[in-house]
Amino acid sequence: MKEIKGYVTRSVLSTFGLSLYILADTFFIANGVGTLGLTALNIALPLFNLLNGLGLLLGMGGATLFVLKKGKTYFSELLLTGILLGVVFTFLGLTAVRPLATLLGASTATLHLTSTYLRFILVMAPFFICNNLVLAFIRNDNNPQLAMKAMLFSSLFNIIFDYIFVFPLKMGMAGAALATVLSPVLSLLILSSHRKKANRRLVFKFTKLRIKTITRSAQLGLSSFLTEMSTGISILVFNQVLLSLSGDIAVAAYGILANILLVALALFTGVAQGVQPLISQATANKEMQKVFYYLHYGFKVSFTLALLLYLIVLIFKIPIVAIFNSENNNALAKLALNGLPLYFLALFGACFNIILSIFFAAVGKAKQSFIIALLRGYLLILPFVILLGKTFGLTGVWLSLPLSEGLTLVIAIFLFIQLKKAYQLNGN
Repeated sequence: MKEIKGYVTRSVLSTFGLSLYILADTFFIANGVGTLGLTALNIALPLFNLLNGLGLLLGMGGATLFVLKKGKTYFSELLLTGILLGVVFTFLGLTAVRPLATLLGASTATLHLTSTYLRFILVMAPFFICNNLVLAFIRNDNNPQLAMKAMLFSSLFNIIFDYIFVFPLKMGMAGAALATVLSPVLSLLILSSHRKKANRRLVFKFTKLRIKTITRSAQLGLSSFLTEMSTGISILVFNQVLLSLSGDIAVAAYGILANILLVALALFTGVAQGVQPLISQATANKEMQKVFYYLHYGFKVSFTLALLLYLIVLIFKIPIVAIFNSENNNALAKLALNGLPLYFLALFGACFNIILSIFFAAVGKAKQSFIIALLRGYLLILPFVILLGKTFGLTGVWLSLPLSEGLTLVIAIFLFIQLKKAYQLNGN
């Protein structure tokens, strides 16, 4: 019990710290740049999710293989792959940032602010990708304490320098972006101290890249990638629908809700990533009783968090929205306050879906994990938000995510029951 509490607590604090990157930006941009800055940030967020997702794609899958297969070169191969991927995004940030901003939905009023933020994020893409990758490997190399330390210190740095760059130095959108992109650099510097750990198995050396390693890691990490990208895809589609219904103000209101929800989803991901190494180790040792014990523990913690978070946002919704509405924009406040109780019902499905998605990956069942992530991020939310938005307006938009998570959970439970029956038939 002590071991699992330690893993989960450290992982939750780490992912909570990661989510504060964007929440801090949301707060300081809302108060230092204004409503249009908030809209611009929300338009840029899907690219941020993509970079973090690519780090998880390689990191979570590779770290699982690292435990299950005891591979010595996985880390080096995947880190080099992450760097190469990041360089591609750096090139795009230097040459094509304005077309990308327009493609993501930036209007004439928000194009400059969106491009400014995107340029910083894309240029520093290798650091975002590699940070998530290295975190996953170090966590699975029996050093979750260092992973937690890196994320908390880098997040604290981000919050402090967000304030310094946006207010005293009056750098506006560029200042918020600069603080955000320097945070993973600090995190990687802290993580580099893992090389001093006496019994570490991680060793970096320049090595030949093998397609087999990349594809197998991507298969196992795909659910984590799609889980991260489900947020980005949702934001992208929500932005487009809301722009057509109520314009930039609606996107700003959604930005408040989505960025607060990001923190909640990060907590669930933290619980899932905390039990993931323990589930993988128990699976490798064929200790199925432990596997299901760890899973049920993850369920209990996630549901408790979901219940507490929903009560908090319901009771304190007026001051929460006011924090991000420095201009006292009545239209913004009304939209956000109406949407918050409906939109946050998604917590009760997401808390189980995220755990189950990473659970399936941890036991080597990439197909089931992929199905859950695909349903959450793509097959359900996309048609729901478009159809419900057209039929019921803004109310339909706010309810589309809870309905998507709820239907996904029904299917995820069915997949889990099938897996459990298969283990019982095999005598595990």
